[in-house]
Amino acid sequence: MTISIALAGKPNCGKSTFFKAATLANVEIANYPFTTIDANHGVAYARTVCPCRELKLDCGHCSDGVRFVPIGLIDVAGLVPDAHKGRGLGNAFLDNLRQAKAIIHVIDASGGTDIEGAPVPVGSHDPLDDINFLDHEITMWIFGILKRNWERLSRKVNAEGLKIEETIAEQLEGAGVTDAQVKTALARLKFPRDKPHTWTDDQIIELSDTLREQSKPFIIAANKIDMASQENIEKLKKIGSIPVSAAAEATLRIADKSGAIKYIPGDADFTESSNLSTAQKEGLSKLRALMKIYGGTGIQKCINETVFNLLDLVVVYPVEDENKFSDKKGRLLPDAFLIKKGSTPKDLAFMVHTDIGKGFLYAVDARTKMRLGEKHELKNGDIVKIVAVK
Repeated sequence: MTISIALAGKPNCGKSTFFKAATLANVEIANYPFTTIDANHGVAYARTVCPCRELKLDCGHCSDGVRFVPIGLIDVAGLVPDAHKGRGLGNAFLDNLRQAKAIIHVIDASGGTDIEGAPVPVGSHDPLDDINFLDHEITMWIFGILKRNWERLSRKVNAEGLKIEETIAEQLEGAGVTDAQVKTALARLKFPRDKPHTWTDDQIIELSDTLREQSKPFIIAANKIDMASQENIEKLKKIGSIPVSAAAEATLRIADKSGAIKYIPGDADFTESSNLSTAQKEGLSKLRALMKIYGGTGIQKCINETVFNLLDLVVVYPVEDENKFSDKKGRLLPDAFLIKKGSTPKDLAFMVHTDIGKGFLYAVDARTKMRLGEKHELKNGDIVKIVAVK
């Protein structure tokens, strides 16, 4: 599994329900602060079109031509203001963010919980207030890591002639910040690199904020749309939020698993079985009406938006037999890899196995049978055979 995405938000915003809906994991769901004490780790899936239908094949790894590619999903402890100072479960929350490449920020669109996640009358809290403080908490978390050692880091740069970008990157490696992100941030800010001892706290916070934007990009999932006012939903959509009903998705996933309906996550509708009770039909009718308005429950849309747009990933399919689109055992399109847009066949080779990457010679486009060099840019849906020295 190449990437992990975190679910973040204040207590009682519906993160654990989102997590359960996306992973079908058994997690504790309750209406009180800090239901999630330790992070829940599960497997969710990015949805894409499987190439097998285009090739007039049946790969056996998709559902009606829909391929699901696994990703890691982390449901972290609820966040409250001043978490970076240790309030609530702040330290646990921030530590769990380290391995996440992006964040789905789940907010309570109904306005039924206050800024700290305590239940209040629905509509009495403005959900817009819940958005900005996540940015602030992560920025101040990064700032805290840098500030604790800033004098020592500055001395190392001045006395030992080390590069400030390398020193900062080493300090923030555990927070999931890369060398390239530090270099980009410093190039944008234009602080004097040879005099870090002169940088003010405000400058270090500005650097921390820039690094947060790059290392922890996020989208907003406006959850509980089944309870929210249209006014709240519309103003959240205006800032790019995705309307979501985690409760509806969880119900659909469980109903599909039981055989009551046939539902593919991300679809805008479902098919009912013929032996449902009147109560079941009425409940499903309400879900269908909600899905019709929003084109689905929003859960799969959030995951896909994060994977394919926020992280800019594409799906490629490595095979060993380019003529049969299979591996050595004859399995059709057995693997699907998420890779960064712009990646090359050689990058893919290293993802498959380090030895294959080291021995890379060339690749073959299984569709066209054309040879691909190590600098060729792979596209979404490519099927590739890698040829390497054994």
